[in-house]
Amino acid sequence: MPIYYLCLMQLPSSLLENAVNEFAKLPGIGKKTALRMVLYLLKQDVASVENFSEIIAKMRRDIKFCQRCHNISDGDICAICANSFRNQRIICVVENIRDVIAIESTQQFNGTYHVLGGIISPLDGIGPDQLNIESLVYRTEKEQTEELVFALSPNIQGDTTIYYIQKKMHHLSCRVTTIARGIAFGGELEYADELTLARSISNRLPVEKFVKL
Repeated sequence: MPIYYLCLMQLPSSLLENAVNEFAKLPGIGKKTALRMVLYLLKQDVASVENFSEIIAKMRRDIKFCQRCHNISDGDICAICANSFRNQRIICVVENIRDVIAIESTQQFNGTYHVLGGIISPLDGIGPDQLNIESLVYRTEKEQTEELVFALSPNIQGDTTIYYIQKKMHHLSCRVTTIARGIAFGGELEYADELTLARSISNRLPVEKFVKL
């Protein structure tokens, strides 16, 4: 008897199996964990499960991306950009939304953000035109930005991205800095502990000290 058939027979319901397979598509979730999640939902009343599924569906359907910085938002402008108590003249440039969340958790940065949506990586087929770089250049010039803080993962792709953007902005007079390299070269920003990341943000240095390609 084929192995895959034995695996299918372990679950008594095709509905259960389908639900487990969908949960198992989530990152870091294996079949066993997915099964525990589905069995947990089966213990809940129907109204609770319907509310859960509606919240997820509504999030995917209605969530927006900030027209200014490309962060996730409930409206056209995110809460960070709309906050008048934040320094609107400082932009922290990050790779993705997870990095915004990581930096915000340190409570050491009071400026705004710009989410690139990735970093330049020719081997992965990611070029400058696929990132939110032009909108950053336009925004920096239009808003008379005083400082750009590059908080990209400290690896060769991150440094290449910084170098490219810096060249695109050579005509602008804003200060360009990068987070201090308390984060190991080759590491990923989102996995840094909050203390190390907080110190890196607070002790940022001129970008030319690091980016020399």
